[in-house]
Amino acid sequence: MQSSVDLNIPENVLGRAVTPPRKKFKEVIVPYLYLLPSLVLFSTFVYFPFFKTLYLSFSITNAKGKVVEMVGMANYLEVIKSPEFKNSLMLTFKFVPMLAIPTLIIGFILALIANNKIRGSKAFQLMFSMPMAVASAPAAIIWMLIFHPSIGLMNFVLRANIGWLTDEKYALISVAVVTIWLNLGVNFIFLLSGLKGIPEELIESASIDGANYFQKLFKIIIPMVSPTLFFVIFIDIINAFQAFGQVKLMTGGGPNDATNVLVHSIYREAFFNNRFEMASTQSVILFCIMLFITIIQFKFEKKGVFYK
Repeated sequence: MQSSVDLNIPENVLGRAVTPPRKKFKEVIVPYLYLLPSLVLFSTFVYFPFFKTLYLSFSITNAKGKVVEMVGMANYLEVIKSPEFKNSLMLTFKFVPMLAIPTLIIGFILALIANNKIRGSKAFQLMFSMPMAVASAPAAIIWMLIFHPSIGLMNFVLRANIGWLTDEKYALISVAVVTIWLNLGVNFIFLLSGLKGIPEELIESASIDGANYFQKLFKIIIPMVSPTLFFVIFIDIINAFQAFGQVKLMTGGGPNDATNVLVHSIYREAFFNNRFEMASTQSVILFCIMLFITIIQFKFEKKGVFYK
């Protein structure tokens, strides 16, 4: 005899399978109505500008930004051959580690200091997070006074006469210092939140077992806070590629294009040279670079990040 298989299909009195009730039109459309404001905002301020930039990168535009002629990949070939673009790209790749690595290390050290249960730790938390409340424009003005060659505090303390913003050797370093200071508050807050999430029992157990501070740091603290570290590294690299305000206000890309990083080069091509197609082409190249770095970061994240 062949054994019958019970499929547990509900049946009505007529012996037919009962079909699930269809959703009403209202139930289908209402969730999308809630998403509509976000879709409108993203379409207006993200998707449309992106595709417009991509479209302009394949064209020749006039001084008003209107398309005159489609030229295909000619703009990309011109940009790649341009010495100015090569200089901007080289400066950007020099600027990113100059900014991201110190910001991460200093922010992590400050978070470790503030996380200790000592007198004044609340004051440390307030002081270390203060740069986050300062916009790039006033910060640039303050640091321009600090770096002033004759009345600046920096030369007074060092007893030197260095043109921090007018000397090619020091201009990029000076802008990096300001950007590091601006980004420290964000790094500090995220890393301190990650440290607060580490169970105290793990630290206490390691102390009972005789582990010193550095053993606890490298064996417990850093692995436990690695998701936050990964996020902070990602944010720092993005911020380094997008640094613009302090460059524009402090050096204007000078001296002799010594601080003309890629974002400032895009701004100069669009609003000074009125070559919107060149600015769009450089923007697309910058997007591709950041996308490539992001993919690498997320591949590394699977191997180097420990999730609780």
